[in-house]
Amino acid sequence: MEILFVSHKHPPTTGGMEKQSFELVNGMKQLCQVRELIYKGVGTKIKFFLTLNSQIKDMLTNHPQITIMHFNDALIASFYLLFCHKHVVKHAVTLHGLDVVFPSWVFRKFIIKRLNNFDLIFAVSQATAQAAVNLGLNHAKMHVIPNGVDENINQFKFSPNFYDDFQQKYHLDIRDKQLLVAMGRPVKRKGFSWFVEQVMPKLQHDFLILFIGPFHWKKTKIENILRFFPSPLRNKMELFLGAPSDEPKLRLLLNQPTIRKRAKHLGRLPFDDVLNILHHAKAFIMPNIEVPGDMEGFGLVCLEASLCGTLVYASDVGGIPDAVKNESNGYLITSQNANEWAEKLNNLMQMQNSDIKDITINFSEYTIQHYSWKKMVKRYYDKLNSLVTKHS
Repeated sequence: MEILFVSHKHPPTTGGMEKQSFELVNGMKQLCQVRELIYKGVGTKIKFFLTLNSQIKDMLTNHPQITIMHFNDALIASFYLLFCHKHVVKHAVTLHGLDVVFPSWVFRKFIIKRLNNFDLIFAVSQATAQAAVNLGLNHAKMHVIPNGVDENINQFKFSPNFYDDFQQKYHLDIRDKQLLVAMGRPVKRKGFSWFVEQVMPKLQHDFLILFIGPFHWKKTKIENILRFFPSPLRNKMELFLGAPSDEPKLRLLLNQPTIRKRAKHLGRLPFDDVLNILHHAKAFIMPNIEVPGDMEGFGLVCLEASLCGTLVYASDVGGIPDAVKNESNGYLITSQNANEWAEKLNNLMQMQNSDIKDITINFSEYTIQHYSWKKMVKRYYDKLNSLVTKHS
C-alpha cells in the first residue's frame, strides 16, 4: 500500500490538528510507503491551494503505485472535490470538528455532502462523527479513531528545581500556590474569559490560574479590521481564520487589578516548560463552552496533562469526552455550570497531595493503556489497508 497524504495543517504551525497530521504521516512511514503534499510554512497557503491540482497530478504521475489519497481535514478535501481533477485512486479524509460545523449554509447544504464521494471518512471523536452524519454524510463510511498522545511524556525528567527555575525565568513566585493551568488559543469555545468571570470568584484558597498559549497583549491588525465587520460576518471570519475571538475580553479581564493577582498569561512556552508546569499544577482545566458553529473536536492536551501526573477537569462537551473518560483519566463537568466547576475545584484544593498522587497514577496508567499515537496510526493503517485489499 502506498499513500499520498495531503494536508495544510502541519508543523511548524502548532495545534491539535497539526500534531495529529504530523504523527499520522510519520507513524505511517513505519508501516507502508508514504508520499507527502503538505504545506509546511514555505510560501503562501493560498499558493499551496491554487497549485494543489497540478501538485497532485505530478505526484500521481511520478508515483503510479499510489493507491490512496488521504486528506487531513474537510476544508482541503472539499477544495479538491470542487476544483481539482478526480483521480482513479481511493480517497479518505479525517474530520476534526470545526471543519464540520463551520456556520455557513452554503458549506452545509452544497459542499460537505460531496465528501460522500470519498471511500472512507474518519472522525477524531464521536461528537465530530455525529455532527457530520447530521449534515448528511454516510454513516456506513464513517469511522471514529481518537487521537493519541506521546507516551514518552510519562518518562519525562521533571525539574527538581522547578520553582527556582520558574521564578528566575518568568519572574513569578508560585511557591505555595494552588496552580490551575489552562492551555490553547484564546478562542471563545475554550471558555477562558467565562471561567475568569464566572468561576474564579467562587474559588477558595490561595490559587493561581496560569494560561499558556499564543496571546497578544495589544490589539492585532486583524482584530482592528474585524471590529468593523457586522457581528455575524465577524464571527464567521474569526472561525475561518482561527482568530483568537476570546482574546479581547480575556485581555481586559487580566488587566483588572483584582484578577491580575489570581490569573496570569504566560504566552507561548517551550514544551519542556509546559510539561514541568503541568506536573507541578494542582489541576489542568479545560472549561469549554458551547459556541454555535464551533466545537472542540477532541482534547489532546488533556491526555498530555494526564501523563504529567496532573488531575484533569474538563467540560463534558464536544469531542472532549472521547479524550477524558470520567473518573478514569479525569473528571467531566457540565459545561457552563459555574457552581459545579467551583465545587469540584474547591474540593480538590482541600485534598491531601498524597491522595491526589494516588489518583493521578491510576489516571496516567489508563491514558497510557488506551491512547497512543502508535495505536492511532495502526487503526488508520488497518482501515486503509482493508480498503485496498478489498478492491484489489
